[in-house]
Amino acid sequence: MKLSDIIDAHKQPDVEHGLSINRRHFLAKAGMGLGGMALASLINPVQSFGGVNPLIGASSKNGLNRLAPKAKRVIYLFQSGGPSQLDLFDPKPMLNKMNGEELPESVRKGQRVTGMTAGQKSFPLAGTQFDFQQHGKSGAWMSSLMPYTAQIADELCFIKSMHTEAINHDPAITFFQTGSQQPGRPCIGSWLSYGLGSANKNLPEFCVLLSKGSGFAAAQPLYSRLWGSGFLPSLHQGVQFRAGKDAVLYLNNPPGVSDSTRRSSLDYYQKIQQLRYESEQDAEIQSRMAQYEMAYRMQTSIPEVTDISKEPDYIFDLYGPESRIPGTYAANCLLARRLAESGVNFIQLYHRGWDQHHNLPKQIGGQCQDTDQASTALVLDLKQRGLLEDTVVVWGGEFGRSNYSQGTLTSTNYGRDHHPKCFTIWMAGAGVKKGVSYGETDEFGYNIIKDPVHVHDFQATLMHLLGFDHEQLTFKHQGRRYRLTDVHGKVVKELLA
Repeated sequence: MKLSDIIDAHKQPDVEHGLSINRRHFLAKAGMGLGGMALASLINPVQSFGGVNPLIGASSKNGLNRLAPKAKRVIYLFQSGGPSQLDLFDPKPMLNKMNGEELPESVRKGQRVTGMTAGQKSFPLAGTQFDFQQHGKSGAWMSSLMPYTAQIADELCFIKSMHTEAINHDPAITFFQTGSQQPGRPCIGSWLSYGLGSANKNLPEFCVLLSKGSGFAAAQPLYSRLWGSGFLPSLHQGVQFRAGKDAVLYLNNPPGVSDSTRRSSLDYYQKIQQLRYESEQDAEIQSRMAQYEMAYRMQTSIPEVTDISKEPDYIFDLYGPESRIPGTYAANCLLARRLAESGVNFIQLYHRGWDQHHNLPKQIGGQCQDTDQASTALVLDLKQRGLLEDTVVVWGGEFGRSNYSQGTLTSTNYGRDHHPKCFTIWMAGAGVKKGVSYGETDEFGYNIIKDPVHVHDFQATLMHLLGFDHEQLTFKHQGRRYRLTDVHGKVVKELLA
């Protein structure tokens, strides 16, 4: 069968095909010529465009002029479930002093709470059971749950005045990752993949690693749309790495299929799809072609980058004993460093289990044991290799926890509900101020009283560090130009070095 016959079998009905060649459709699709350039840049970005990626800079299809970037890549340590800022980073002596007393209405001011505590007749204030001390020259406050993180206090920039609009997990995580509480938008990793292009033609631009915490067995689920590309070309979606024999699913050749057979099949497929593209001018065809080529190259690159057996013992000691166990948070932090070293631009780690509605003292202790040493090790490891100079590391969840106890408060136990009004995250690395605690909450840890930072402000600041004006990095979809920060957001310059 001829290639032209195969193409004919895949074409749209004649009527639709006729529409695709009228003047209106021709003019609409005339701008798609850059699609081939995008594909070529993915296959070999340096040789194809003399070292300039056509998706960024003055030659960008967005007409985007990049700022001078402070960072080349991001490692985002997302703590899914909402870590309690009151038990980790933001001590409130007033809560300990008034432990068990009722939350004053003058503090709450009738603000919304979740359905899990809305029916409570009492909102008893819950002080923390953990000791807080100041650390480093910066005097950053941290609880006894974070002894390793305390050692790098002067490398970190704490944002203690984060706030969000969402009060439940899924919309709150979706908001942090995509800038909207509604599913369907591109995530932050996809936006940056779209803007930055590829630094390594043999690895994805955006990689995702998942781990389950030991603090809470029934952790909130995570959905793959959180690392989806939405309406951006599908080649910008995150690639999930898994623990076990096959780090990326469906990557290896089926039994009986040799590498040469796979290569010849892909070559033939490329010819078919190129003819189809020339006929239909559908950019998604080129995205599919690029993904097949990337998958072929990943058959060699993925086993190499995920093989940690050659790492020296002192590295495993740095990250902790669980770093030798695939799929743990510690192992994923080590793998994140290897991916960053190999040129991956955006690496997203999700660690589940921070949803401490009940039995918080025990559960949060398990979560910190999972993450404290490994998060610190990642920062130190990047620094000793010179990678922290051009890498931004982010640690934080989708919201904070309430200052009152959910359910019964006892002398040894309490739980905390969701609290979107104020919480803490930290950043470190390229372009970020060191040893800073930005923002302030009231003495009850319920409201922000100084320097609030909205989720869109955080996103705008992160994009600024990577050289993007968040108002200019846009994509036209269904007649509207979308951006990560939707219709507002500002760069928080006080966080920048």
